[in-house]
Amino acid sequence: MLLCRDGDEVIAITQPAHAWVSGQLARAWGNAAFGVVEPWEEVCLGAEQHDVGMTAWERAPTLNPDTGLPRSFMELTIDEHLAMWSSAAGLLAPQSRYAALLVSLHGTALYERRDLSRLAPADAERIRAFLAGQNVLQHQLRASLHADGAQVHRNQRLVWTWDSLSLGLLLGWAPYEIERVPAAGGEVTLALREGTLDPWPFGAPAVALRCEARRFRGPFEDEAEMRAALAAAPWETIEIALSERL
Repeated sequence: MLLCRDGDEVIAITQPAHAWVSGQLARAWGNAAFGVVEPWEEVCLGAEQHDVGMTAWERAPTLNPDTGLPRSFMELTIDEHLAMWSSAAGLLAPQSRYAALLVSLHGTALYERRDLSRLAPADAERIRAFLAGQNVLQHQLRASLHADGAQVHRNQRLVWTWDSLSLGLLLGWAPYEIERVPAAGGEVTLALREGTLDPWPFGAPAVALRCEARRFRGPFEDEAEMRAALAAAPWETIEIALSERL
């Protein structure tokens, strides 16, 4: 869950809703400078569903007792996070093996960034076990797909890019830069500025994005109160416009 403060209110955007924005970015992506996305449908599906493992948690979010609000995606416990990512690829595999492979690779990329030496030994061991299990799954999926390794790596970096860009847009991180973005001639650094991107990665001169969110007030005393308030909170549509030239 993404939490955005708006005065005394909080706007809650679920992880699947944020992933929907990633999918919209994927479907708008590509031009002479950035090349094409292949295989198109599978990669766009992987981007759109990269947080599929978080859907069940979003239906019954846990309370952060320090804030009195639902836990944001940055505040999840290791147990919660590992459970989500351990199930993610399996949830998507019946629909698309290639998309499931990208989701698994996205999850392992997130955990490979962690400094395990800073964690409790038991937590570090659970993460190593997760990574080992996902590596086995990835090997199986690659073998069944006869997937091109370089292309899979490029597409994994694209999903990472769209995920980061969606977060940056929804959480207002601009100015913000994403490194190692795949382009037609190699990799580039993509700069998010207010209302635009440099270099421009889309085929059209303007892109409109949207997702749904809920607005509520907090903090809450207990988890049941928080869940009830979130379930009753009014819906609103978040709209984001990007233009090649402002």
